[in-house]
Amino acid sequence: MTQEPGSWLGAAESALRAAPPTSLPAAAGALLADYVDARAVTLLLADYGLSVLQPVTRLPRTGETVPARGDHPAGRAFSAQAPVVEVAGEPGMVTTHLPITVRGDRLGVLSVHLPEATAGAPRVLELAAFATAFGHELLAAERDTDLYLQARRRKRLTLAAEMQWQLLPGRGFAREEYTLGAHLEPAYAIGGDNFDWSTTDDHLTVTVCDGRGQGIQAALLTNLTVSALRNARRAGISLPDQACLADQAVYGEYGGAKYSSTLLLRFDLATGQVSAVDAGSPQLFRLRNHIVERVELEAQLPLGMFEETEYREQTLHIEPGDRLIIASSGVHSALSAEGKLFGEIALRETIAATHATPPHEAARAVVDGLIQYHGSHDLPHDAAVVCLDWRGRRLSESRPLM
Repeated sequence: MTQEPGSWLGAAESALRAAPPTSLPAAAGALLADYVDARAVTLLLADYGLSVLQPVTRLPRTGETVPARGDHPAGRAFSAQAPVVEVAGEPGMVTTHLPITVRGDRLGVLSVHLPEATAGAPRVLELAAFATAFGHELLAAERDTDLYLQARRRKRLTLAAEMQWQLLPGRGFAREEYTLGAHLEPAYAIGGDNFDWSTTDDHLTVTVCDGRGQGIQAALLTNLTVSALRNARRAGISLPDQACLADQAVYGEYGGAKYSSTLLLRFDLATGQVSAVDAGSPQLFRLRNHIVERVELEAQLPLGMFEETEYREQTLHIEPGDRLIIASSGVHSALSAEGKLFGEIALRETIAATHATPPHEAARAVVDGLIQYHGSHDLPHDAAVVCLDWRGRRLSESRPLM
């Protein structure tokens, strides 16, 4: 029996929290059968390459995949981040595809097959809220079971890729002032490239690491670099000192034989001022008023190349409506199958073409452009792209000066 709109969501969230980690899909199906007379509920998770959505059936196996982009209704819901109602073949029934997104991190889609009479606009909004609550519980469940991580895989990850994905904060994040989206390739064999971010009430810190080498050795280097940067950041020290401490950690382990090219950015959410330390090869581009420019930063030594390197920060300013793209060397220095450099011009053209797409799709589109240029999905080097859309803080949100 269905219940009145708005009367069941709180109880449903409590029931999801009480469900065992491996039973979330079954719990969602039972709840929605009770609350909205759902006849079937399917959980589709985005794979590591964000190319397909994999229906979770008898875990860890999955059902037939559907494209994460294109004409499939579930793919449209995922890429557009909006519910899509599909008219079913069965008279009087529809399937509502609901994006599962947690604070800007896109996880997949919840597809609910239910009577058309119970799928009006108010109910769809409630179902969308249910999908978000389900996503929060899904992330919590991943701490205690491998089932959902297994269900995302089209094939086995390399050990280096396993380490890298466990190190990442997610693939997206959003709040009032900005939206972040990021993409990594080759998703199932990534080695040294990595991105990280952290937010406070007043600042956002973003780092992109371009670890030297390939495979497990590159993953170990990047793991040390990211952990050292996090340790320094959580100590509350300045951006240049974060770079200095991470530099010492990497040099202390490798003695200059290995190093990590890293870009560090710290955004003031109230003013749009950005502090930057350019310690290597990741490049920064800005899209403003449909014009793409490379942001020239003071090039400094990669982390760990020499002992006790001193780092300096510089500042720049971004405006509401700006889009920033950070690309690792595997993107801006990539070669085609004929040995021609991808280069800044091609990269700028690719970034410009993404101006109307959300950050998640923009980051992915840049890597897709690189894959097309290379002529194969088997990229010879890791490619990492982070896209940030800046809205800034409204004056009413600004904190008074103390």
